[in-house]
Amino acid sequence: MEKHGMFYGIGFGSAMAMIISYAHLHSILWMAIHGLFSWFYVAYFIILKPY
Repeated sequence: MEKHGMFYGIGFGSAMAMIISYAHLHSILWMAIHGLFSWFYVAYFIILKPY
């Protein structure tokens, strides 16, 4: 049975959400929370661009 990379560790969406969150808010707590929301936070950030 072949397993792909998305079954190991964190996914690309989670990593991107955490990087965006930390760069924007400088908070480890929010970085972890946004990592759980993954692509939802990335889409929110792209659409609303909260500055």
